[in-house]
Amino acid sequence: MTRYIRHATAFGVVLLTALLVHTAWLQVLQGPSYGGNPANRRPTIARYEQPRGRILVGGRAVTGSRDTGEQLRYERTYTQGPLYAPVTGFASQRYGTTLLEHAEDRVLSGTDPMLSAFPLWNDFTRAQNPGGDVVTTLDPAAQRAAYTGLGARRGAVAAIEPTTGRILALVSAPSYDPAELSGNGPAVTRAWNRLNSDPAQPMLNRAVRQTYPPGSTFKVVTAAAALDSGVVTDLDEPTDSPDPYTLPGTTTRLANEAEDCEDAPLRYAFEFSCNTVFAKLGVDVGVAGMRAAAQDFGFNDRGLRIPFSVAPSSFDTTVDRGQLALSSIGQYNTRATPLQMAMVAAAVADGGQVRTPYLVERTTRSGGDPVATAGSRSARQVMHPSTAERLQELMTDVVTEGTGRSAAIRGATVGGKTGTAQHGVGNTGMPYAWFVSWAQGRGDTAPRVAVAVVVEDASARRGDISGGGTAAPIAKSVMEAVLHTPPAR
Repeated sequence: MTRYIRHATAFGVVLLTALLVHTAWLQVLQGPSYGGNPANRRPTIARYEQPRGRILVGGRAVTGSRDTGEQLRYERTYTQGPLYAPVTGFASQRYGTTLLEHAEDRVLSGTDPMLSAFPLWNDFTRAQNPGGDVVTTLDPAAQRAAYTGLGARRGAVAAIEPTTGRILALVSAPSYDPAELSGNGPAVTRAWNRLNSDPAQPMLNRAVRQTYPPGSTFKVVTAAAALDSGVVTDLDEPTDSPDPYTLPGTTTRLANEAEDCEDAPLRYAFEFSCNTVFAKLGVDVGVAGMRAAAQDFGFNDRGLRIPFSVAPSSFDTTVDRGQLALSSIGQYNTRATPLQMAMVAAAVADGGQVRTPYLVERTTRSGGDPVATAGSRSARQVMHPSTAERLQELMTDVVTEGTGRSAAIRGATVGGKTGTAQHGVGNTGMPYAWFVSWAQGRGDTAPRVAVAVVVEDASARRGDISGGGTAAPIAKSVMEAVLHTPPAR
């Protein structure tokens, strides 16, 4: 009898060992393949079984969660969805996540190990943390001013705090309501198809994902290169620039919209946007000098994230002298996002320094305890401080005496540069109206805000479209909103 008991015990041990080995094999070796199998809905169910963390603007949540009572229990909700869509993006049970909802998904969904005081214990118990919160740098008044200013027109606005790189406003128009995409029913599919087939592209984030020819606003970069290189030493000396200017190596003659541009000093040429002067200055600086200046400002940077990716602005580095002339006035292959041009204006405002822009001030646990903070951002000197000082003077002249008068703010110092960018085959497309600017309020120790505005389809006759007439009033409203807001502490 004892022998049979021993055999039964041994057989039981073998069976138990086989079971343990098989279980380990399933969990360790086969687990990832099962977890990633499209037929396995458990990860999806777990993802939506608790409320998602919040995205906050000015201390208030602009996102939330709704209990549907269904298997995928919680759906994303949005407060003033179209206003903040270029920042939040969407979180859809069917189509995934975009923008901040995607870049900060681990915090918002509760899967970031930093949300737990004991992450190893959570791994062992497979417990899920409540979703954390994402606190943005946005100024709600500036965001609203930009959104209202654009109205029904296509375009974008980006605003930055020059001394820190904090993004104060990021607006793209037309916009859409991300809540339409939150769930997984037929209505979501219909909304997705409608939004993607809309020729106005409401889901395109024009502020950071669309590049435009910057036109005359790029003359800020060309002026910086000319002053830094010594090609121009005196703002009021004639520049030896013919009008019209024959592009080097071609028979093409470049003319001006403004008058009296022949041999105009840099001050006059900047104030009234003489194409011939800046085209020749770019050629005099040379390809290497212009390339270095543009790249210092941030052009050709493919790694910028805020924390979601930004389309690279481009300055062609393989141009001949004729193409360089056009590139130096923001035409040919020169292209920029509104965020990039806001960085250009911010560099002038901050004494020639560019700071990496950022959109997330901090992330926190659901109770408010900090998980991560933005911290101070390093500055990159892109021009001599004396050059920045002279450019501040030139940009101020544009607003007080030149083409940007409609951006003037009583009691504040405002600098700006207008731009009207031609595009399309034979420049037949409706011009883009640009304005870049910065503002410093009375009593402020430094400029508080730098703004870039582009309007694609200004509601005016072609000849009336201009950065000063169309884009500058929008920039003014954004700058006023920031100046009327107490500085962040």
